[in-house]
Amino acid sequence: MAQEFPHHPSTDFEETLHEKQRKDMVRILEHCGRRPVAELADMSDAERCKWLFWNLHENLEEIRLMEPTLQGRVTSTQFTIQDGPTLTGEGGLEKRLDLSCKWVLQLTYAGYQEEISYAIGDGWVNLVIADRAPVYPALQEGQKAYLDADHSMYPNQLFLEGWITDGVWQEIRPHFYSTNPTCRTDVVLMDNVLFPVKKGFDFVAGPAGAVGVTNLEFRAFSHPTERRLTRRGEPRHRT
Repeated sequence: MAQEFPHHPSTDFEETLHEKQRKDMVRILEHCGRRPVAELADMSDAERCKWLFWNLHENLEEIRLMEPTLQGRVTSTQFTIQDGPTLTGEGGLEKRLDLSCKWVLQLTYAGYQEEISYAIGDGWVNLVIADRAPVYPALQEGQKAYLDADHSMYPNQLFLEGWITDGVWQEIRPHFYSTNPTCRTDVVLMDNVLFPVKKGFDFVAGPAGAVGVTNLEFRAFSHPTERRLTRRGEPRHRT
């Protein structure tokens, strides 16, 4: 006989409330989200950001074909160490990395050899540096971050909240503080690591309307005009 598990009304209520908030947020974005891709060049940065968020939530399979890639071009950094209770729930040193970014959306089109880029505004990448996932931001197992936006003028500025290990920090740290004036470091989010925080995508978590991120990639360029030359070969869809 199948084992019966206790029902938790409070959990169901929270899930229902979150989905209602998500639908309300997505409805705000719908006007921009339904606009054809050909109009992206005529949109403002904020409108393009709305277009991206709506399509990731409501039109995921179609937008996957354009291999959307988000690049946060780092313009300044702030590294913070605090002695006391950490975000992992333990005592010790808390390390945080906050990166000011200019976000750019890159899309591929049939017939074009290179991606076409669109600015989608300024924002921040806020990362906890720890050996394991922090208590805040609340993430699912295997999730590295989530994308959110300033809801006072949604979306106004784009934020990435997440974490990296100390090993990753030690690898990327020299690139942030390079004395070479032509060096540039980007935070790169490819299409196969972006998933809407909604029912059916329970492997990612975040605020209503957010986009879950399952992998973070850092790229250091020796010259700011350097481009990605080869396509990635990994599948775009989660199985």
